[in-house]
Amino acid sequence: MPFHNERKPFAKKVWLSSPTMHGEELEYVKQAYETNWMSTVGENINVLERTVADKVGVSYGVALASGTSALHLAIKLAGVKPGDTVFCTDMTFAATVNPVVYEGGIPVFIDEEYDTWNMDPVALERAFALYPETKVIVLVHLYGTPAQMDEIRAIADRHGAVIIEDAAESLGATYQGQQTGSLGTYNCISFNGNKIITGSSGGMLLTDDKEAADRVRKWSTQSRDQAPWYQHTELGYNYRMSNVIAGIVRGQMHHLEEHIAQKKAIYERYQEGLKDLPVTMNPYDTQRSEPNYWLSCLLLDEKAMCSQVRTDSTTSYTSEPGKSCPDEILDALTRYNAEGRPIWKPMHLQPIYSQYPFVTKEGHEISVGEDIFRRGLCLPSDNKMTVEEQETIIQIIRECFE
Repeated sequence: MPFHNERKPFAKKVWLSSPTMHGEELEYVKQAYETNWMSTVGENINVLERTVADKVGVSYGVALASGTSALHLAIKLAGVKPGDTVFCTDMTFAATVNPVVYEGGIPVFIDEEYDTWNMDPVALERAFALYPETKVIVLVHLYGTPAQMDEIRAIADRHGAVIIEDAAESLGATYQGQQTGSLGTYNCISFNGNKIITGSSGGMLLTDDKEAADRVRKWSTQSRDQAPWYQHTELGYNYRMSNVIAGIVRGQMHHLEEHIAQKKAIYERYQEGLKDLPVTMNPYDTQRSEPNYWLSCLLLDEKAMCSQVRTDSTTSYTSEPGKSCPDEILDALTRYNAEGRPIWKPMHLQPIYSQYPFVTKEGHEISVGEDIFRRGLCLPSDNKMTVEEQETIIQIIRECFE
C-alpha cells in the first residue's frame, strides 16, 4: 500500500496494549515504602491475594513474580516428571510451554478450533487416544477469549487428567458465568506490563486446594523449612511477588471492570468499522462466554489474501488491488506510528519445539493454528487510544484493500 501523502503519522505512538495507570497504585507503593515492607511480605501482598481470589471465585491465591512462575509451580503441583507427556495449547506464547520442559516433561501440542481460536476438544480427544498415559492438560484462553471448557473438562474427567489453566490473558473473562482463573485445578494469571491489569510484572497461582497453595508459598520462597536457621529439604525458587509490585496491582484491581469495558468498546468499534471488508474479528462463544477483549484481532478471508511469504525470521508480500495480508497491514500501521502484532506463532512451528508431537483434529496438511497465524493479526488495542485515533487506524486498514 502506498504511503498516504495527506496523512501524517500519529504524533504519539498508538500502542498494542500498554499499562493504564490511575494514581491509587502510587498510594499503595508509598505505603510499602513508608512501612519499610519492600520485600516479599507485607499488607499489599496479603490484601491482593484475598482480593484476586475473591474476584475470581477461588479459595486461595498466591502472589508470584510472574505468570511463568505460577505456571512452573502449577506443573510441579500436577506432578509432571521427566518423560511425562503434557497436552498443551499450540497457538500461544512460549511461556505457556517452557515450564513443562523445565520439569523434563514432553509437550504434545494440540491444534486450535476456529470458533474461539483455543484448544480443539476433538483434537484433544484424539490426543488421548494416541497418548493415553497423559494426565496433565495446559490450557490457554487466547487473547482473553475463554476456551470450550465444558467439552474440555468432560474429556479431562473421562481420562483422569488435571487441567492447568493459563488465564494470563483473560483475567475478568467469564465462561458460563464463572471467571477464568477458576476453571482448572491449578490456575495462573499474569500482571505483566501489557496485560489488562498490570504490576509491571507479577502473576498469581489460584486454586481451591489449601495444601497446594501452601506448597506454592513454600516453593516460591526457596523452600525454607520451619526451623530457627535456614534449612531446606526440597528444591525451592525465588518466585514470590514483592510487596511493592503487589501495591501496584492492588491499585490496578479497582479498575478491572473499567478496563474490560474500554477494551470491549475498542473491539466493537473495529467490528463495526471493518464489517464490509473480507475480514472477521477474533471470535468467541456468545452463548457461553464473555471475553475480557484484551486484544482485538483480525482474520482475513482466504480469498482476500495477497501473496505473503514468511521464513523463520523474515517476511515478504506482494500488494494486489482489492487484497491485503497481515504483514502489509502491520507495515502500514508501523508507518503511521501504531503498533500491531502477528498472531502467536504456533509452538509446533517454533524451532525450539518443532521436534515435539503435534495433534490435529483430522490430520490437516495445514493446521488451524497455522492458518490463523498466516491470515491473522493483532490490532492496536490500547485502552488509552482515542476514538479518533481508532477511526484513523480503521481507515488505514481499509486502504490496504484498495
